[in-house]
This record gives sequence, structure tokens and C-alpha cells, in this order.
Amino acid sequence: QAQFVESGGGLVQPGGSLRLSCAASVSAFRRLSMGWYRQAPGDQRDLVAGISMGGVTNYGNDVKGRFTISRDNANNTVSLQMTNLKPDDTAVYYCNLWPQPVGGWGQGTQVTVSA
Repeated sequence: QAQFVESGGGLVQPGGSLRLSCAASVSAFRRLSMGWYRQAPGDQRDLVAGISMGGVTNYGNDVKGRFTISRDNANNTVSLQMTNLKPDDTAVYYCNLWPQPVGGWGQGTQVTVSA
């Protein structure tokens, strides 16, 4: 069973919006800092956004002002609200611990931004 299960991806036009969700099968979720990462074909996996146990957030420069990360400790989930999507946002999106991810990466969810 996957430790992290991502969902919510899909095909969207430039300027559109998507909301991604991550279900984390971990203990003491509320005491963990979480993050969203993405990887485009042929590229490295980079941090998109992070959120601490106390709700402090961190965003990559390319997504500041467009993406919002949030968490629901009661349901062990972390979400990523994405707005004003651009073709360069096309990637597979993953969730994991932040700033130090663990090895159990999920399958991710594909986000494709294209006209």
C-alpha cells in the first residue's frame, strides 16, 4: 500500500485551475511538515510548495501568487490549489514530507496544461 496517494490531476487549458489532493498514510500526520513536488519529462523533481505542522508555507518562485498549499489534519490530507495554470506547469505532481522527503514516493498525478 502506497504511503502517499495523489489525485486530482487532469487536462486543463492555460489560465485554468485544478485542485490536487494527497492522502498520507502516516502516523502523527499533524506533527509532520508536508510538501508538493513536481517532475516534468526529462527534468528533476522540484519542490512546488511546503507547509509546516504549524501552517507556515513555502513556495517555489515559479508558482508564488498562483498556487496555495493547505492541510487537513483531521483527514491526513494536504491539498494544492492551482490557478492561472501555464503550459510550463505540466508535470507529474507528488506529495511527500518536507523539507526532507522519504523514499516511498507515490505514483503522482499528471497535470497537463495545453490549449
